[in-house]
Amino acid sequence: MPMQLSWDDYDTEENAGVIADLAVRDGTEPAAAPVEAVAPALEAAPTLEAAPIESRLETALAVGPVVSAPPPLAEAPVPPVTAETVAPAADAAVHEAPREPEVALEPVSDTPSEIAPEFDLDEEGSRERVTVDQKAMINCRADLNQLVPFKYDWAWQKYLDGCANHWMPQEINMTADIMLWKSEDGLTPDERKIVKRSLGFFSTADSLVANNLALAIYRLITNPECRQYILRQAFEEAIHTHAYQYCIESLGMDEGEIFNMYREVESVEAKAAWALRYTRALADPTFRTGTLENDRTLLENLIAYYCVLEGIFFYCGFTQILSMGRRNKMTGTSEQFQYILRDESMHVNFGIDVINQIKLENPRLWDEEMQGHAERMILEGTELEIRYAQDTMPRGVLGMNANMMAEYLRFIANRRLAQIGLTEHFPGVKNPFPWMSEIMDLKKEKNFFETRVTEYQTGGALSWD
Repeated sequence: MPMQLSWDDYDTEENAGVIADLAVRDGTEPAAAPVEAVAPALEAAPTLEAAPIESRLETALAVGPVVSAPPPLAEAPVPPVTAETVAPAADAAVHEAPREPEVALEPVSDTPSEIAPEFDLDEEGSRERVTVDQKAMINCRADLNQLVPFKYDWAWQKYLDGCANHWMPQEINMTADIMLWKSEDGLTPDERKIVKRSLGFFSTADSLVANNLALAIYRLITNPECRQYILRQAFEEAIHTHAYQYCIESLGMDEGEIFNMYREVESVEAKAAWALRYTRALADPTFRTGTLENDRTLLENLIAYYCVLEGIFFYCGFTQILSMGRRNKMTGTSEQFQYILRDESMHVNFGIDVINQIKLENPRLWDEEMQGHAERMILEGTELEIRYAQDTMPRGVLGMNANMMAEYLRFIANRRLAQIGLTEHFPGVKNPFPWMSEIMDLKKEKNFFETRVTEYQTGGALSWD
């Protein structure tokens, strides 16, 4: 039977030295090895993994007393570490990979054209500061990255107004609309048709406008403050598309039916096809202005989208939905359309200012041929919108009928013609819906408990004056 030991049996000065030595070799305590022993240790072959300390301790105790280790030698002075002393040890322990041949670096030039010759900040290579006189609406050679000084203050003001009038669709409560839409007798079949037709046309029309802005107009308008507003307008078009989707989803409509209506309903398809005809050339990324023909093509596009698509095609649907809201029907949808109408009115005004500025700076574009073409475009758009009104209102509804809407659209057409310097085509027509002008032009606040403020500003634009 092996002898049983206790701590008192091996707690001796000799065994304490053994235990300390084992602890050093096991890595539990640092060893103060002489410096001369470091290099041979690096060159030594790797050893087998040490046995657990418990087994080594038992072995040490079984062999009996062990002679104490000799006293440590006096420490030799440590030589300073230099690149020459470290390199041999590293070479002995590690086989380095072959190094890449060093390449002599050429001195860096301070000249921008030598640093990045393939990039140029502008086509003229000018490094001068931009002046107001160098700015132009199209075909401008000045640096487009310099926003100021402003040449067209009205463009910057429209950008600020658009930011102050920011809104989001989900802020508007659609509960009453959902209940009314789901009620069997809440709306007449004609009223339901108007809601569907309006959402069907607008849901894709604003996408067409946004595509035209992003793919063509922004690239071809060469004024930075106008570009700033165009970016804001493109964002607002995205908000409008979001609003239509929000209404469609809230009311539980068939999304495929509504969003594909511009391909399935003739009166809607005709308007979309007319607009696409005027953006096809500009959407080509190789299209450039600078020639008489191409400059006229751009001007034609601006008239099509600002004066006709946003300036005429939207007004039948706006009037119908807002009239529904005035009768306390579909109030949430009506409120969304009210904000959209306010935005679109600003878009139209901006576009007309751009058109007139291009005419002023490039009078050769606005000859009799171009004037006649612009007039025909506006009249074509008016006729297409009248057909849409007849399709959506085969009978009188919401206090209006197709004949009243036709007169209103001719009244709007006269305004568009006059705004770009052409003669009114429909003498004697009047506005049968004066309340529409109030919604677009009158700035007033609603009662706090009535949905939300229609003419509102974001917090950063408010003042206590």
